[in-house]
This record gives sequence, C-alpha cells and structure tokens, in this order.
Amino acid sequence: MVIGVARVVLRLAENESLKGKRQVVKSLLARLRNTFGVAAAEVDTLDSWHTATLGIALVSNDAKHVDEVLGKVLSYVEETRLDAEVVSFDTEILHSF
Repeated sequence: MVIGVARVVLRLAENESLKGKRQVVKSLLARLRNTFGVAAAEVDTLDSWHTATLGIALVSNDAKHVDEVLGKVLSYVEETRLDAEVVSFDTEILHSF
C-alpha cells in the first residue's frame, strides 16, 4: 500500500471575507474529490481571509500512480483557479510494508 499526502497553501489575494474564501475552497475541494478521487480538506489557516491550506491524500498500490495524480492535482489547481495562487505544494509518499 502506498499513501500520498500533499499540503497546498493558496493565496487568495482578491478575497475580502471568510464567506468568499469558503466559496472558493468548498468548490475547489469538491472538484478535486470528483475529478481525481482524492480525499481533500481545508486543514489550516481557517481564520485567514487571504490564505487557504489544503490537505490532500490518496491511497494506491503504485507509488508512480500516486506521484502522477498529485502532480495532476497541482496542475489542475494552477490552471483552473485563477483566483488562487499556489504559494507552496509539498508532497510525501509513504510506503507500507
């Protein structure tokens, strides 16, 4: 079993309220879940209007597949969410024995 975990920090420069942030984050999380079959949630910076921190996880039997899917998630966020700038994207792949 291989577990891939990603932490994505987004800057929402044009956002002016927590309500606006929730709309962006909720929409993005739903699309990531539906498009890539990953588990995704907002995990930090919950009270910041201009920053969103997302946690993404994927379980597979192939590390290459996990790496490819997480890479596609990053590309998707960068290409489709022009209102959200990716500040950092960190991944870790864990192998179970």
